[in-house]
Amino acid sequence: MPQGRPVAVPADGLTTRARRNAPLLAVHTGPGKGKSTAAFGMALRAWNQRFDVGVFQFVKSAKWKVGEESAFRELGRLHDEHGVGGAVEWHKMGSGWSWSRKQGDEVDHAAAAADGWAEIARRLTDERHDFYVLDEFTYPLKWGWVDVHEVVDVLASRPGTQHVVITGRDAPAALLDAADLVTEMTKVKHPMDAGRKGQRGIEW
Repeated sequence: MPQGRPVAVPADGLTTRARRNAPLLAVHTGPGKGKSTAAFGMALRAWNQRFDVGVFQFVKSAKWKVGEESAFRELGRLHDEHGVGGAVEWHKMGSGWSWSRKQGDEVDHAAAAADGWAEIARRLTDERHDFYVLDEFTYPLKWGWVDVHEVVDVLASRPGTQHVVITGRDAPAALLDAADLVTEMTKVKHPMDAGRKGQRGIEW
């Protein structure tokens, strides 16, 4: 795609504007570092365009704080108080999705993932957000906690121009086939190979 131009224009009867405004399904997969980071970078662009952003983390504990979460919560506050950018919601599994008001620390993770997906499906139907990050969502699909064919059907039939980015290793083939944009992160070298642990400002 030289200079951002498509190699060929499809004979689909759509205008350039219609294609540009089409909803995008992106998948970031592979064993390399940077899948979530790239998705949050896209979410940052969406926020700057005043898109309503919803982030849903499927594996990380509710107690685990990532730098992007703090930053996006501040961006959400800027929107709420000053009308800058777009609205932001950030939810994660762990001790229960924030909308469910579950009590206690012990959670059946499979049931929690299914609950999370059910809520996202409802939001897609209602066109609640403009831009969704389903972080580490490939794992519940891989482990059979959420049915991949149901996910593909819901995503394929979502109304409006809602963009969705899904991250995680081992993305199922059905999801890759349904996606408009697939990026595979491949590890060439990693500090952990040399015995270094995660670093402040790099991993969190």
